[in-house]
Amino acid sequence: MGFSTSTCTEFVEVLASKAPVPGGGGASALVGAVGTALGNMVGSLTVGKKKYADVEEEMYELKAKCDQLQKDFLRLIERDAEVFEPLSKAYGMPKETEEEKAEKARVMEIVLKDACSVPMEIMEKCCEAIELIVEFGAKGSKLAISDAGVGAAFCKAALQGASLNVYINTKSMADREYAEELNRKADAMLEKYTKIADDTFNSVLGRLK
Repeated sequence: MGFSTSTCTEFVEVLASKAPVPGGGGASALVGAVGTALGNMVGSLTVGKKKYADVEEEMYELKAKCDQLQKDFLRLIERDAEVFEPLSKAYGMPKETEEEKAEKARVMEIVLKDACSVPMEIMEKCCEAIELIVEFGAKGSKLAISDAGVGAAFCKAALQGASLNVYINTKSMADREYAEELNRKADAMLEKYTKIADDTFNSVLGRLK
């Protein structure tokens, strides 16, 4: 669909429109990509500096992981749009007869699981990104420390945003055991990684003020 390759202006305009995609999931993936890139930038500003020679190899390793995560997030912008279309069609399926109701229920279970898979993956990538940003914030160039803090805040926001796209879909699932399993996974990521992101942000804030 090309949302990840559109201009900032185009993306924001279509996001603000009544078009079904992109939505909160794709927006969360974009924010995750931006947050990750900010951490990556700290690494870029650290390597090649004599003062940080002892962490240069580690910075290159962290940057390589960020490069991949950025690609993953951009892919997930597109994937989120792809899985929403069948879900929106399923909601519009007729349900006047018992046969139609049964068919709609069958299709809904399939498309809801697909629709949940993308924000779950976005959440997982946000957790990975937050872990990397912790390292950039602790060991990267002090001149770019604010960018690590912004990156942590963005990835936390992306994590929380993606979680809402998990919960809105699990809420509609008939298979409650599967839904609760996803909810538990999302809950655990939120509990652990929002705190880590907050700690990183507050650490940066304390060093700046």
